Amino acid sequence: MKSLKAMIPVATLIASLFVGNAAFAHSDEYLDTQKAPNGGQLRMAGVYHFELIVAKDSKEAKDNPVVVYVTDHAGTKIPTAGATGTVTLLGGKAKSSVTLTPDGDNRLKGVGKYASMPDLKAVVSITLAGKGAEQARFTPLAMPMPQDGHMDHKH
Repeated sequence: MKSLKAMIPVATLIASLFVGNAAFAHSDEYLDTQKAPNGGQLRMAGVYHFELIVAKDSKEAKDNPVVVYVTDHAGTKIPTAGATGTVTLLGGKAKSSVTLTPDGDNRLKGVGKYASMPDLKAVVSITLAGKGAEQARFTPLAMPMPQDGHMDHKH
């Protein structure tokens, strides 16, 4: 019995290392190095991952689609039936609010007026049926950092 009590602190330490690594593994910087299943940008939102997809080639502000996929941290699709959501898009001096509605298994979709600018920012807020609202911030058209986290410098 004495050896079992001695193992409890060791087991707690090992468990805390795994929890710490899991939290780090889902940082924005880490997610930007991952290939998103649908070609968008991934962000954590509570216990979920949101993947935001915006038009990449709209030179001028016009009505463009906005799509958000919802999965858990393992990539399992989370049903969006009964969900509501909004996306606030900020680019340059323009601001647009998009209402999202369920559109398939784990997808919400809407249309908003925006241009595809590198400085485009988005705030996504989704409330799944019977759950509280979750929110994530995106820079969907910014260039991701290289895998090693360093910018290439010419000497």
